[in-house]
Amino acid sequence: MTSDKAGPVSAETIDEVGVRYEQAGPVATVTLCRPDVLNAQTPAMWAELSDISRKLPGDVRVVIVRAEGRAFSAGLDLSVARGAGDSSLARLAQLSAADRTDRIAGFQTAFTWLRSPSIVSIAAVQGHAIGAGFQLALNCDMRVLADDARFSMAEVTLGLVPDLGGTKRLTELVGPSRALEICVTGRRIPADEADRLGLATAVVPRADLDAAVADLAAAVLAGEAGAVAEIKGLLAGAPRRSYAEQDRAEREAQSRRLADLLGSGE
Repeated sequence: MTSDKAGPVSAETIDEVGVRYEQAGPVATVTLCRPDVLNAQTPAMWAELSDISRKLPGDVRVVIVRAEGRAFSAGLDLSVARGAGDSSLARLAQLSAADRTDRIAGFQTAFTWLRSPSIVSIAAVQGHAIGAGFQLALNCDMRVLADDARFSMAEVTLGLVPDLGGTKRLTELVGPSRALEICVTGRRIPADEADRLGLATAVVPRADLDAAVADLAAAVLAGEAGAVAEIKGLLAGAPRRSYAEQDRAEREAQSRRLADLLGSGE
């Protein structure tokens, strides 16, 4: 997990879980590190991601989510889902309805913290991002794709629904009709189409992925922290506000900025 030691860089690898956390100043990097299984995700990984969110230092402004190997994430680890352990789909099905939804709510926290107004999150995606992998990228504020990236919301192929916080963001990005088509077909979406649909912030050659993400993180950090947080809040809330409500939100945000910058304290 995160290190409590002071210093510009901290890192700890948890091989048995498959998640690595590193911090360099205001930039935290979360890496999926199960490349031998294409970073297929498990409840243990989700617990680790949730733990990272709870212990994230307050000085972190940018969180980069990346993955080792040739794929971002192949989605849910089917060997766990179809196994006999406590986290298997069969065990989940045996729980009461209330307990099942509580368990799923716990899984969701591994993803939804990336939407926090206090940070800007960036997914660096190469290769396949399937199911839970696609939803992990969707929960990030921005997605930089290598030109070999492929998205797929494949839950339908298992008779399941996307349940890790991805459906609202997907609908906001591509509209309800296209989102429905993506979810009910489970088809693969190549990087160039993802770019056209608005799923990608940028598409770059695979060799340039890390550099492009680093440049984007630096550009975010160049903005004043309070202004960046207010802008994220304004844009995140815009879809549910009327024009008049958004105008008011802008006025209130600007008023707070002026007070902070000029020290009125009001």
